[in-house]
Amino acid sequence: MRRETNNDRQQRLFVTGLLISAVVGALIGLLWPLWFPADSACETTIPDASFSVPTLAMGGTQLPGEEGAAMKICCLTFDDGPSKYTPQVLAALEKCDAKATFFVTAQDANQDYLSYLTDIEAAGHQIALHSASHSYSRIYSSTENFWLDIKALRATLANYINVDAIHWLRFPGGSTNTVSHRYGGRQIMQQLKAQAEQKGYAWIDWNVCAEDATASHPNAAQILRNVQNDAKDQPICVVLMHDTNATHETVKALPDILEWFAAKGYRFFTVQQMAE
Repeated sequence: MRRETNNDRQQRLFVTGLLISAVVGALIGLLWPLWFPADSACETTIPDASFSVPTLAMGGTQLPGEEGAAMKICCLTFDDGPSKYTPQVLAALEKCDAKATFFVTAQDANQDYLSYLTDIEAAGHQIALHSASHSYSRIYSSTENFWLDIKALRATLANYINVDAIHWLRFPGGSTNTVSHRYGGRQIMQQLKAQAEQKGYAWIDWNVCAEDATASHPNAAQILRNVQNDAKDQPICVVLMHDTNATHETVKALPDILEWFAAKGYRFFTVQQMAE
């Protein structure tokens, strides 16, 4: 029997490597429409804890498959509004003919700006649910309290828009946040995700984070870099930004963010449009 030479060994290892790469590539191709790994965690300051959500996930629906993946899609999403800056956000989006999704709240901090909901709707953007109180200790203390919060949010929004048309939500902190564990146990997010789908809601996280609501208070230039670093050349980008009275730098960065995505060949969709 001929002994294996160094050349034989190298050729065998090369072929083995190709086979492993092919198998891994096939698995990634199967999982890609369902689970998008993010390049970095997104940490946001909240009153009672810090948390990170490292992945984009969707529930109650499926992201576009092969046909959708061939198109570069950007979903700009804004949490925690409306705010005093909402008109400026809408103006920037209109200038680029871009549609976005607003995951709204009804907190004391934005009561004076809820009338902007009608402007968001009239401009053709998507309005989705986030939280009435945005209090982690309250909404994540039990699944019942979470849905009571959503019920309160819907009741407030009904004074301005047609809430019957709203079927999307974003969990405060994202669907994999861990701060919820200290209030409702380690299984509460799994329970809420299952219940959301039972109640007819679809939910979504993000895979690009502007990190515009962090304790470091980034300026507009840093916010743009954060988005660029996370987005890279991902075929589908769901971008998390914030529309609050404290995120004026986001408003300043938004025109450049829109221009950057457009120059990279992305088309702007709402979350609902992407899912369709």
